[in-house]
Amino acid sequence: MSFFARRYGELWKAEGVLVPGLEPVLYNAQLGFGLQHPVLLAPLSVGDTEDMFLRKLGVVGTFIDILLARRIWNFRSIAHSTMQYAMFTVMRDIRHKELDELVDLLEKRLAADEETFSTENRLRLHRQNRYQVHKILARITAHLETQSEMPNHYINYIGGTGQARYEIEHIWSDHPENHVDEFPHPEDFREYRDRIGGLLLVPRSFNESYGDMSYGEKLQHYDSQNLLARSLGDPAYDHNPGFRKYIEKTGLPFRSHPSFKRADIDSRQDLYRLIAEEIWSPGRLAEMASG
Repeated sequence: MSFFARRYGELWKAEGVLVPGLEPVLYNAQLGFGLQHPVLLAPLSVGDTEDMFLRKLGVVGTFIDILLARRIWNFRSIAHSTMQYAMFTVMRDIRHKELDELVDLLEKRLAADEETFSTENRLRLHRQNRYQVHKILARITAHLETQSEMPNHYINYIGGTGQARYEIEHIWSDHPENHVDEFPHPEDFREYRDRIGGLLLVPRSFNESYGDMSYGEKLQHYDSQNLLARSLGDPAYDHNPGFRKYIEKTGLPFRSHPSFKRADIDSRQDLYRLIAEEIWSPGRLAEMASG
């Protein structure tokens, strides 16, 4: 089997399961980004060792992961027709590059990107991006938990069947009449309700049981869910040393929310953005290169 045929087989495997060091390959594949194949293989050279192969794939996969996440956050398309030329130029520029030069080139591309997480503060759910927002929420939730010394449940958040399948949960139930003090018009309420700061991932069974309740009624039930949902209530901060350590290390503005008004969605929107900047930091390229 040729060098590239063998590497291509390993790449296909990484698109189906979480392979340590190649996690971005799976993330990109789940977004349906088929253009990653030639870009991932572009910097490889026949003389690359197994270790170098993994590092180069990790770096390029992370670059693509960051690029896609930024575009989704800014309501930009990641379709083949939209991304084809940009990926061609990346592939051309990184062909057969050594690891250090590869990292440098891709870091400069990200630095030149005019759209980052800070350029859009109103990411929200709409009909065309539900699948993508689900993936963003899964990444944020899994990252929060692994950084808080908990197991990685990412596969659960994007998979599952039946009542165990995770769905997007609106923290506000769809009752604009309960929010007329802040939203006189139902359309304005629903636009705000769809913002990512007002969303979580919960099992379908939870959504069906509690989704129509008011925030005050279902807050206590969030404590039985994932850490992103639990972080809305006081108990998450009382007996969770891993979570508290993570907050102290990062300085992220986590706090409980006894009630959930417009300002609370704004607060969570900023929090999610800061977590996204941590997950999809350009500094991750150098980390992947170091192994």
